[in-house]
Amino acid sequence: MNKTFNLLFFIKKNKIRTNGTAPIYLRITIDGKAADITAKRYIDPKKWDHKAHKAVGNSLEAKTLNNYLKTLEQQVYDSHYLMLKEEDFVTAESLKSKLLGTDITTRTLIPIFQDHNDKVEALVGQDFAPGTLERYKTSLKHTQEFLNWKYKTSDIDITKIDNVFINEYDFWLRSVRKCANNTAVKYLKNFKKIIRLCMANGWLSKDPFLGYKAKLKIVERPYLSREEIQVVYEKEFVSERLSQVRDIFLFSCYTGLAYVDVKKLSKMHVNFGIDGDKWIFTHRQKTDTSTRVPLLPLAQELISKYEDHPECINLNVLFPVLSNQKMNSYLKEIANVCGITKELTFHIARHTFATTITLSNGVPIESVSKMLGHTNIKTTQHYAKILDQKVSNDMLALRIKLQDT
Repeated sequence: MNKTFNLLFFIKKNKIRTNGTAPIYLRITIDGKAADITAKRYIDPKKWDHKAHKAVGNSLEAKTLNNYLKTLEQQVYDSHYLMLKEEDFVTAESLKSKLLGTDITTRTLIPIFQDHNDKVEALVGQDFAPGTLERYKTSLKHTQEFLNWKYKTSDIDITKIDNVFINEYDFWLRSVRKCANNTAVKYLKNFKKIIRLCMANGWLSKDPFLGYKAKLKIVERPYLSREEIQVVYEKEFVSERLSQVRDIFLFSCYTGLAYVDVKKLSKMHVNFGIDGDKWIFTHRQKTDTSTRVPLLPLAQELISKYEDHPECINLNVLFPVLSNQKMNSYLKEIANVCGITKELTFHIARHTFATTITLSNGVPIESVSKMLGHTNIKTTQHYAKILDQKVSNDMLALRIKLQDT
């Protein structure tokens, strides 16, 4: 149901004809959004009552015009009532279309989704990261597959998307696509952006996500302990490739930089910080936020190790970084050789920096968040695990303090 519905007659003085008369318009306002239609009548602006919104006087001309306007007004009220009975919700534009006898252009989901993705692609490198585009492309692909599975169609009128559609989509992602909870929620979050776009343009009157409840579950993110880091550091590898991957992984463990950010590092990103020591100054590709990380001794050691590496010189980078897929493949091999049972991926280095390297050594979470390039400290809390040893040390300090008082 609409919350507000108002009608108002007015004249457009900027459209006065050569004979001095101005056109009369009717403004329809529903829930704060307006649409104007012509009353197909003209009047001398001097004979128009701007407060009463009708012709002035009791002349036959004025009475005839006012009666016509009242009749038109009643037609609008009647049309609004009938549309509410059929559609439950009416917009100013849809009512205008009904009165004029024109149909609102049917808008379907897939072209709207594709247009959104095309605009994201055009802004990759400016407002969006490549990974964001890939997520939306995958989301569109899943949406098309769902439409074919559920409705046996390649597209759908956006006005047909309701709460049932959303819940069925959720079910399909979990059952047919075998998506875990967080993956399903993220795909629907991408889809929700398209729905918000439709609503912002006035193409949808109701939010189909109302009543849909699905939350991300907290995932225990693995990280390496101090002992595991030491084992990886001291391990002698026969393969030079394994050694290189190990070194780059350890560099990330001691800086918290993500794979894509380590890959693009060059000498220009290393400068002296406020303390006179060397820091990394860069921007996270994912969020384009500024990241400044003081270089710990091991990180500086690893940079120096690859200073004269041919690939680093030719490409003007700090490290000879392989593709993410190859890096992760080699890291699994490194884990096996080192006797580490955790599924080792490059992203674990970032978790290790947040937990083992910084927080467990007393670095405040605010500083860790800044170095990780997070825009919200809640994001850092997902990475951060306070180790039992840290809790033990803190409580020991408290015991000593209480004994001294």
